[in-house]
Amino acid sequence: MIGLTGLFASVGVDSLFASVGVDSLFASVGVDDRLDEIGEMTPRTHLLVMIGAVVCIGFILRLVRRHGLRSKYALLWLTLAVVVAVLGVFPGVLVAVSRLVGIQYPPATFLAVGVGALILIVIQFSWEISRLEERTRVLAESAALLAAEVERLRASVEDEPQAPGDAPGAVPPDDEPSST
Repeated sequence: MIGLTGLFASVGVDSLFASVGVDSLFASVGVDDRLDEIGEMTPRTHLLVMIGAVVCIGFILRLVRRHGLRSKYALLWLTLAVVVAVLGVFPGVLVAVSRLVGIQYPPATFLAVGVGALILIVIQFSWEISRLEERTRVLAESAALLAAEVERLRASVEDEPQAPGDAPGAVPPDDEPSST
């Protein structure tokens, strides 16, 4: 099995961090880059989580500005992105919550909460789709009834006998002869 260090090296993340100077930054403040015994994330992982959360927040705000995402959904996604950013900045929160609920491996807590949040989002979207399908059905039925009524009225107008010279919308002639 390949470890995290081997995985990062295989995709070039180590060289990216080295070129940016992240290793020296963390070393200068005395942060160790190894996992401890309870499975906390490495400083690199915290940085990736923070960068990912900031990119997600920027992308969501861009979608809202361009009217590609409605505000009620944007609020949901922004909330999730802010929670992820907070966990990236304050990793002790995840460790404390994991210990509180009795989960030994904090990333498992993060995964469980993420899966739970996604299940709730899928349920909400399913409800929204069901509601919109019903509205679409009602609108289609109304449009069909209106089209049938227009056809019925058009057929009744075409079936009425017209006197020569009668044009649609013409004013009917007076019944009394004119004296001019």
